[in-house]
Amino acid sequence: MSPTAKCVDAFIADFKPKPKYKAAYVYFTDYCPDELFDNMKRSCSTYIRVCKEINISFMPQEAQVFTCDNPGAFQSIYSPNSQDKKKTLETLADQLVTLCATLDENPGVRYKKDSNMLNAQTLAELVDNKLAQHYQLDENGKKTAQLLIVERGFDPVSPILHELTYQAMVYDRIDIQSDTYKYKAKDGSEKQALLNEDDMLWVKLRHKHIAEVSQQIRQLVKEMATNKKQTDGKITISNLAQMMKKMPSFRKQVTQVYSKRQMDLAVGSDVEGVKVKDPMRTLLPVLLHSYSSTHDKIRAVLLYIFSLSGTTDENLSKLIQHVKIEKEQEYILNWKELGVPIITSPSFFSRKITRRDRSQDQTYNLSRWTPVIKDVMEDAVENKLDTREWPYQSECPAAWNGSGVVSARQKHKASAQDERRTGSRLIVFILGGISHSEMRCAYEVTQAVKSCEVIIGSSHILTPIGLLNDIKALSKGPMETFTIEERSNA
Repeated sequence: MSPTAKCVDAFIADFKPKPKYKAAYVYFTDYCPDELFDNMKRSCSTYIRVCKEINISFMPQEAQVFTCDNPGAFQSIYSPNSQDKKKTLETLADQLVTLCATLDENPGVRYKKDSNMLNAQTLAELVDNKLAQHYQLDENGKKTAQLLIVERGFDPVSPILHELTYQAMVYDRIDIQSDTYKYKAKDGSEKQALLNEDDMLWVKLRHKHIAEVSQQIRQLVKEMATNKKQTDGKITISNLAQMMKKMPSFRKQVTQVYSKRQMDLAVGSDVEGVKVKDPMRTLLPVLLHSYSSTHDKIRAVLLYIFSLSGTTDENLSKLIQHVKIEKEQEYILNWKELGVPIITSPSFFSRKITRRDRSQDQTYNLSRWTPVIKDVMEDAVENKLDTREWPYQSECPAAWNGSGVVSARQKHKASAQDERRTGSRLIVFILGGISHSEMRCAYEVTQAVKSCEVIIGSSHILTPIGLLNDIKALSKGPMETFTIEERSNA
């Protein structure tokens, strides 16, 4: 459990007035403050068989994805009314250090330099200092990995774009809670399936384009028929097809109009590569389309604004009226809290990010957008990141070799993980949440390069609607503090 007063109090309550268990084996995910430890010791030490502190105050989400399991960090960091921003950044830094310790890495820390987004630099400083303290007695102190820290505002397009790869599409269009898909079986009973690493069918399909998934269903039926074991709680062909049936209106009706237009806005050119000269003309059909929901229209308006690096007050007012969100315009306006330009001003300068040319890579016309973080990953692996834009917080790792040369520190290890990974490791942390399309990039780059394992993480995982709601909530006042007062009185 986490070494917090809330967790320790709940643990102690399990032994008062009458013990619920004969014994307890306690493992704290991080260092436990003496005050909490002493309180637990006084209250129920006779029942504690084991009490240990382990460095794992993060959540391994997938093979190459982790989170800090803290969706509330978004409000704490970006709300203008936040009262715990500094504390939240400190906590995230501690969690990143435990991640590095678990991976046995002492990375060189870099951050995306941006005058409109200063939280990445603050977090980089905290992590670098805490890593130095953690590894001060480590004889193998060479920095053989890199940790890149970037803010959500660095790429506002990826988390709101309608993605057509399977995992991203499922989480966008279906209500998936706690990675659990709930459905009704043929007999009418309620069932659920966990969408996680233990489900090989899910892992096999999650990063594929929806068109490929559709094509492969027949083949998968044949493959599954040879293996008659159908473990309960796993995705089967029947509920896989059921999940796809829940998205027909999107796939058939909205895709043709909405996806093409939004892709043109995001990429800045059409399928033929012709530059979009009038983004408003591209946007209007989406706003006029009868199948587009309010959220879909808001997402399209945002893509339009992002494509122009901001718009005028007058133009924005017209768009807000058109979408009919006059009372909920925070969905759009609050992006400024992330350092994303919404209203253009003469004093504001926004330099367009130079993107890699991927015109030869694309297979599907409606999937031409590539998350910006993939460019960053590839540049980092190839040692092409500009140090002026991505400065090192302290020192450049002399042993960094994303190209594949095995470092001295890695040679002495003999774990199964290192036998699989013969090169360096790149850790990417996006402050403010990651999208499923960005998660996919870590696997794609690792697979393409093979000499460098890319791991990506954040405070939490985003869904497009969830992000929009978080953005809107940034206008709310500070949270009540009655829970803290209640605890102190106890």
